[in-house]
Amino acid sequence: MPKDSVFKALADPNRRKILQLLKKVDALTVGEIAKEFDISQPSVSDHLKVLRNADLVYFEKRGQFVYYYLNTTVVDDIVAYFMNIINTAKEV
Repeated sequence: MPKDSVFKALADPNRRKILQLLKKVDALTVGEIAKEFDISQPSVSDHLKVLRNADLVYFEKRGQFVYYYLNTTVVDDIVAYFMNIINTAKEV
């Protein structure tokens, strides 16, 4: 079962949009992500921190840049969790 932090992270539309961006592209920097939003770069960093705490994204430092990636393992776990709920509901 996913942690509560995953549901908290997914509750915000900006964080869901970040996940969608990372799904389309292998890796993005905070600056590249921020270009897609009408919020400040520090706010994007705060959203990424919540996503990291939920293990939905991970990062890698390359020189002076930090690249963010979608953690597909946790996303797969979430999908499996909801599929289990759906399948259980069908059995009732």
